[in-house]
Amino acid sequence: MAIIKTQHDSKVQHDNKMQHNFKLFLILFCRYVSPAMLAAGGVLFITVLALFVPPYIGMADNGDYFRILYSNGLYFNTPDYDSQYLGYFIKEYGIFQYYNENGATLSSSQSLFIRLSVWINALFNPQVFDIRVQTAIFTALYTIAVYLLIESLTWKMPVKYGYPIALIAIFIFADTAYTAFLNSFFSESIVMIMLMLLFASGLLLYRNRYNDYVLIAVFFVSGLLLTTSKQQNAPVGIIIAVTCVLFIFIRKERTFRIWMASALVGLLLAGIGTYVLIPKEFVNINKYHAMTRGVLMESDNPEATLEAFGIDKQYAVLNKSIYYEPYTTVDVDSDILENTFYNKYGFVSILFYYITHPDQAFKMLDLAAKHAFTIRPPAMGNYEKSEGKPFGAQTSFFSTYSKIKHALAPKTFGFVVIWTILVVGLYVPSFLEAVKARNMRHMLRLSLMVSMILMGLSGIFVSIVGAGDADLSKHEFLFTAVFDVVTFATVADAIGHRLWRNEIELTATD
Repeated sequence: MAIIKTQHDSKVQHDNKMQHNFKLFLILFCRYVSPAMLAAGGVLFITVLALFVPPYIGMADNGDYFRILYSNGLYFNTPDYDSQYLGYFIKEYGIFQYYNENGATLSSSQSLFIRLSVWINALFNPQVFDIRVQTAIFTALYTIAVYLLIESLTWKMPVKYGYPIALIAIFIFADTAYTAFLNSFFSESIVMIMLMLLFASGLLLYRNRYNDYVLIAVFFVSGLLLTTSKQQNAPVGIIIAVTCVLFIFIRKERTFRIWMASALVGLLLAGIGTYVLIPKEFVNINKYHAMTRGVLMESDNPEATLEAFGIDKQYAVLNKSIYYEPYTTVDVDSDILENTFYNKYGFVSILFYYITHPDQAFKMLDLAAKHAFTIRPPAMGNYEKSEGKPFGAQTSFFSTYSKIKHALAPKTFGFVVIWTILVVGLYVPSFLEAVKARNMRHMLRLSLMVSMILMGLSGIFVSIVGAGDADLSKHEFLFTAVFDVVTFATVADAIGHRLWRNEIELTATD
């Protein structure tokens, strides 16, 4: 009996020691690892595994790379590159050694990151560019963006709520449907990073976390890079400038208000400039698809629709055709088409047409909604050809969230409307409370949410009006990213009991 009692006491002591050590570990973990650090570290770890450990995960070229590569000193040096379009990810490219006669085919903030990557790469290999140099830069920025986003949502929140939020963030933002873009020359990588930084800096201003002037700089730079990353993002700068006017008044100092107002004016001008600088070549491509893959495609009488625009009804033969088709009934680059087709309509006239024909507009919006929740474009493969995977094979590594989202999200524009009303409605009470208290800083959260939602919706509207249904899943990336960031923030606020009220007593420096 004594032996049994001794063994029992030893087991109890061992269990107590284990419990003590576990509690000590939790205390130290909570003290030194914040929810933001946990989320950023988790996203970084999974992203490094996916993008920097064989088999390397990236994005195959869909034919768009040439627009950004040649003008930035790079060229295709793989002998069978053309045969790998859409199917295989390629990580190495040649670097022009002497003279580059190629001018810029488009203006994009993406060029800044490519040129920086080429310069760093040239320090080690001046002849061959490894895309993973750029990927490393994007991964670092993405990790910072995740950290700031989670910090903006969990600051001063009990860790029992903060850590679950961090784990949800890893589940969503470490998904390879998002991170594979970091290993490509598609501008979606910049869109995602800058969108998160823009939103996080706005929320950090709302919560009076960090220095306001530093956050203004982050807000402006991320908004600028987001707006100028691709032509269809031109409305983004205008939306931010209009919806975020309240940011100017959160402090009374004249210096602060001048800097904040200047940032918003700068974003407004960036949006206008991005639209004005769209090359005519791309204008015609988008206009062609806007008519043939949009207006005519959903029209019951294509001939009558063309006549409504003052276009010869014979052009109805172009209905549902694509600009890049090798054999067409008319040369899409000809002067005839320029004078009798392209010059007869534009973004405004097509928008007016949809407004006056709501039945067609809703058909197109529902068509757009079917693609609005797809993060990874279905056309592009993720593996190198040397891996021996089938042409166009896509990875399933850490992609549960993107698959669930694609499978379960309602594919109607009505759901998008309901989601918009729900999110805005949830934040109205705290906004009204802030208005009643005359606290300008507390009013920022709703204006920021509205700004994000309008940016996402602009991605849908611009895609439809500007280019019909052409490559919708990729053109609507801005919306799908906004949907995830805004929904995640709303869920995080719900978990932390911060939806209905201004949860932190902010002490703004006036």
